[in-house]
Amino acid sequence: MNSKERWWKRFINYLRDVRNEAKKVTWPSRREVINTTLVVIVAVVFFGFYLFLWDVVFSWILTKVETLLR
Repeated sequence: MNSKERWWKRFINYLRDVRNEAKKVTWPSRREVINTTLVVIVAVVFFGFYLFLWDVVFSWILTKVETLLR
């Protein structure tokens, strides 16, 4: 068996192993996926708004400092 044939055989074995391991996985239900997705979306919106507020506050502070230094 040459190196190409060995490589191909190892690749096929790898794909079989991947398929077998994927069968063992406990996949989440549709409801769990929806709930987790909503939690992620809410967290992203919350932290985005939080960072936006800090950006506005620091911009305002820097503007005030800049006007004082003129």
